[in-house]
Amino acid sequence: MSNTLRRTAQQLLKTHKYATATSSIRQKTVEKNILTSVYKDIPVTNMTINDFVWQNLDRWPDKTATVCALTGHGYTYAQTHRMSVTFAASLRSKLKLKNDDKVAVILPNLPEYPCTLLGILQAGCVASMMNPAYTSHELKRQLELIDCKAIVSSKMSYANIKQALDELKVNVPIILVDNEGLPEGAIKFAELAEDFNVDIDCLKSVQRGPKDVAILPFSSGTTGFPKAVVLDHGGVVALNQMIIDPEIVVIEETTATHQSVLPAILPFFHIFGFNSLMMNQMAQGVKLVTMPYFKPDLFLQTIVKYKAEVLFIVPPMVVFLGKHPAVKPEHLATVKGMISGAAPLSAADAAAVLEKNKNIIFRQGYGLTETNGAVTVGRNDDANHAAVGHVLGSCEVKVADLNTQEALGAGQEGEIWCRGPNLMSGYYLDEKSTREVMTEDGWYKTGDIGKYDENKYLYVTDRLKELIKVKGFQVPPAELETVIRTHSKVLDCAVLGIPDPVTGEVPKAFIVPQQGQTLDADELLEYVNSKVAVFKKIKEVQFVEEIPKNSAGKILRKQLKEKYC
Repeated sequence: MSNTLRRTAQQLLKTHKYATATSSIRQKTVEKNILTSVYKDIPVTNMTINDFVWQNLDRWPDKTATVCALTGHGYTYAQTHRMSVTFAASLRSKLKLKNDDKVAVILPNLPEYPCTLLGILQAGCVASMMNPAYTSHELKRQLELIDCKAIVSSKMSYANIKQALDELKVNVPIILVDNEGLPEGAIKFAELAEDFNVDIDCLKSVQRGPKDVAILPFSSGTTGFPKAVVLDHGGVVALNQMIIDPEIVVIEETTATHQSVLPAILPFFHIFGFNSLMMNQMAQGVKLVTMPYFKPDLFLQTIVKYKAEVLFIVPPMVVFLGKHPAVKPEHLATVKGMISGAAPLSAADAAAVLEKNKNIIFRQGYGLTETNGAVTVGRNDDANHAAVGHVLGSCEVKVADLNTQEALGAGQEGEIWCRGPNLMSGYYLDEKSTREVMTEDGWYKTGDIGKYDENKYLYVTDRLKELIKVKGFQVPPAELETVIRTHSKVLDCAVLGIPDPVTGEVPKAFIVPQQGQTLDADELLEYVNSKVAVFKKIKEVQFVEEIPKNSAGKILRKQLKEKYC
């Protein structure tokens, strides 16, 4: 059986050729104080996402691509490839989908996710990843915006999807990955992805290139409604080329005798999980242990059971691994590397993890959905845990003065702008929002505040729109949160600005104490306020059970303010 699958995979790969040029992509600038990369520029290529992921398939067809942490169910690389091609052919021939038709993927992390998404792209369609935990109201707006022609999901989200479609008064095919108990009218995923009698010749007419739109993920929406971000094949491939640089890459490529294992806990619908965790690791033949949700016991069991060597995680998970008493050094004994992204993290939080395994190479990365998930990351031997690393190859960063927009020098704080081949084309059907964040000369305004040092390390200090204004002084909440988290009795925290008749605003801290610890407000105020300037001092403390965060680990300050302020 494995030999048959191997031959099939190799034959299918030969039907789609790609070319790579020897030249490289390099940003050109004449402006002073522009932060450039310490890494090599990436080569020019005509590859699509599918080309990139499957380029070395013939080296590991029988290795496991995905396996579910809960059930043990999974697929090899050859099976995943064959199912993706079959699914693509079924979308074209059975559902009559055409080039650029939008397909919504509303799934948790399951073994079927990669073949679903790659199948959609193979069919010449555009995949739009959505959060499976969204309500019908949230899904309704996103489904309406992209005008989707099909949906791939599971029974978990079916009721909300059906309600959203009913309210939109549209009839869209709903494909469910479940094998049993499907609602009437739903299409069984296996009927499309495992019908190996389907004629795949219909795919020969599908021609996709770097400039064709590939995915429409939604930005985190911390301000206003979420927007669909237009990312083409070329941008996704460019990002993946950047982070596969030998000075960056953290995973050992699969060989006949070795296969690295990675717990796939970051949601694939989030750009960090999509690119860094799924696409990039599959291109290296890694075994992905899919986890449909974060449950502390399951996460720790998976790390130990599969002897995970590398973890791609977000700050709340770092805090959990470093501070939770249930996490012992033996849980992290096999871990060699750890990369945290999607939200700021303090050096103290990284240090707490390293106390349990001093041999872990811990790095932070920085990026946004609009940049395909990454702008910077540290080298794979880095020890600067406070920074978010160096600018990626073929990219540039500008720290812009908040008033003049001039590029600032080392040590000066301003808004982080970035430019490179990994940038989005814009926001889908939203030219106004696109113009607000994209300059005519190609810079993307991130809305993040940061600085860089003489060694080309970038530091993210806060969000532009989250700054607290105290008597005209800017107070970054993240700075205060970093100080608060160094208190031994604090598990988690968030800081907001609340109205004050004298100063305009004052900082208020929301605190989740460590389990079993007693902490009073006066103790915390004395601890924090002794370490900061007068205008940054916290004026109020409120103890809460949890800090609301999105799937990427970013604090939902608006939700926190609505609930408590």
